[in-house]
Amino acid sequence: MSKRNQTLGEFIIENQSSFKYSSGELSRLINSIRLAAKVVNHEVNKAGLVDIIGAAGDTNIQGEDQQKLDVYANDKFIQTLTNRNIVCGIASEEEDHFVSINSQDSNNQNKYVVLIDPLDGSSNIDVNVSVGTIFSVYRRVTPVGTPVTIEDFLQPGNQQVAAGYVVYGTSTMLVYTTGDGVNGFTLNPAIGTFYLSHPNMQFPEDGTIYSVNEGNYIHFPQGVKNYIKYCQMEEEDRPYTSRYIGSLVSDFHRNMIKGGIYMYPKSSKNSNGKLRLLYECNPMAFLAEQANGKASDGFTRILDIQPTELHQRVPFFCGSKNMVTKAEEFMHNA
Repeated sequence: MSKRNQTLGEFIIENQSSFKYSSGELSRLINSIRLAAKVVNHEVNKAGLVDIIGAAGDTNIQGEDQQKLDVYANDKFIQTLTNRNIVCGIASEEEDHFVSINSQDSNNQNKYVVLIDPLDGSSNIDVNVSVGTIFSVYRRVTPVGTPVTIEDFLQPGNQQVAAGYVVYGTSTMLVYTTGDGVNGFTLNPAIGTFYLSHPNMQFPEDGTIYSVNEGNYIHFPQGVKNYIKYCQMEEEDRPYTSRYIGSLVSDFHRNMIKGGIYMYPKSSKNSNGKLRLLYECNPMAFLAEQANGKASDGFTRILDIQPTELHQRVPFFCGSKNMVTKAEEFMHNA
């Protein structure tokens, strides 16, 4: 186990050799995300003091009102990743189309694409509830030296080479994996450095928390309704505790530490579910599996789903292995 007083920069260098494409590029990419996260963190923390919260007046591709801080975070991450000449393409939940990056220095020689949800849960900002950033990294599949295409982004989650999230909460944490376990780093705001605080994070196999928006209960499939009733029954170690923040990063983070299941099923209001496969579900599923958890759409492993469009939505069940398996049983038997 790594030393807890290790900085994120030291950790990246020390563990670079465990990454199968060890060329230094991925390390530089994670460092870029670290830098952008610190800038966004600064803005999130002062959001209550300045007029940066509230709607920006535009809607994103999902038809949702863009919050000002959404736009700011989106710009900062794209700007940082572009300026550092590390990636050949970026897709963001806030952008209609992917961004192809061809700087004079790189001439399309960069090998990685990043998919990002710049500010997940941003509707919670004005009530001071934790929000986050989610990112996912793939190696491009089209030939190096050519501009990226949609094919580079529409890869199944099992092809991810790195994924992670930043949670901007009472303390700011960056949690990520490169396919060799999950580690969490906490920001010391006094000196602006992330330190290893949660080495080798793991979901407990069982948990006692279920996280779902029960206000949508009437719209859920019967299997989900049956599972929620099961969670509420007074027998064995149940009833489980209901905890739902409404910020995916925060709900996932709590359940990984304490043990639980997060559910955003399809419903009569959202026939395909609401969460985005590429920006939210795939990276969280990769993290979950690397932390001894499980993620599915209720029937199929999330990481095996072949994406067909950039902003595709899917149902999402994620968390402690035995809880997700039990939820799947209810889905199958409904």
